[in-house]
Amino acid sequence: MRVGLLGAGRIGAWHARFLGGHPLVDDLLIGDADRRRAERLAGPLGARVERAGRVLGAGLDAVVIATPTPTHAALLVRACDAGVPAFCEKPVAPDLRTTLEVRDRAAKTGVPVHIGFQRRFDAGYTAARRAVLDGRLGDLHRVHLVTADPAPPTAEYVRTSGGIFRDCHIHDFDILRWVTGREVESVTAVGANRGAAYFTAAGDVDTSAAILVMDDGTVATLQGSRYNGAGYDVRMELAGSAGTWVVGLDERAAVRSAEPGVDWPPGEAWADFWERFEPAYASEIGTFLEVARGAMTSPCTVDEALAAFLIAEAAALSQCESRRVRLAELR
Repeated sequence: MRVGLLGAGRIGAWHARFLGGHPLVDDLLIGDADRRRAERLAGPLGARVERAGRVLGAGLDAVVIATPTPTHAALLVRACDAGVPAFCEKPVAPDLRTTLEVRDRAAKTGVPVHIGFQRRFDAGYTAARRAVLDGRLGDLHRVHLVTADPAPPTAEYVRTSGGIFRDCHIHDFDILRWVTGREVESVTAVGANRGAAYFTAAGDVDTSAAILVMDDGTVATLQGSRYNGAGYDVRMELAGSAGTWVVGLDERAAVRSAEPGVDWPPGEAWADFWERFEPAYASEIGTFLEVARGAMTSPCTVDEALAAFLIAEAAALSQCESRRVRLAELR
């Protein structure tokens, strides 16, 4: 397969590693606004460098889009119009109207589009989903989600990220739907700034919490931080009438017990999202290539991404207006 990669930054470089070594990929083209950065990435992989604006016209079998968020929508539309199956990092677009436009264009052209929510390909979340859906947890009563970064992103990134609920917690919203098989009905969210002033300047927060009520009455809670000094902490706790399962509670969890004589977990905490989810990223790229060659349908379409984005929009509105927001208001 001839595969194009747009974006040679941090996430693009990681995707390039998987694409460059994948048995289905025999020709990898890398395009970036910074040609020198693309060349540095392409060299060790034996990939070719092409001008970013020409990659989609190079006879591709698939394209991976790992460019900044504001460029996603236009590139996805171009890929659909060119008939090129596309993988795109979340979100589809920074706003709801544009997300709907991309959804409609993808549906009209019938070109496969796969949005990058790597947690769906993580072994722990996959096992938890099976346990919920096959009844091993009994009736689900409570879900708790945590996403906490060890250090904040840059001021430049924060300015264009869309805010913590759209940029960071959209992963929590997607995995909540996927693992439970239920939809979110309402969101009550709050936020605070305990760190750098550039969060406030961008209209964002660095500390977050939310209560989400599912369509069957299940209550989910969420907390997040851009300043988690203990390390990268991503967990999901699911409590049912027959048991409680926790995703992310392993020997490298970024937590420590306060109880005397308890030294678990023994390992060094995860440093960042890439280290924690590397196998999941590899799996999702492999799955996308199967989608691109027609061996399967996309497990994470624009419609799936839209559903998570709507929850993020509701959370951001709730935090801004200090009230409970029902998703029905946004539809």
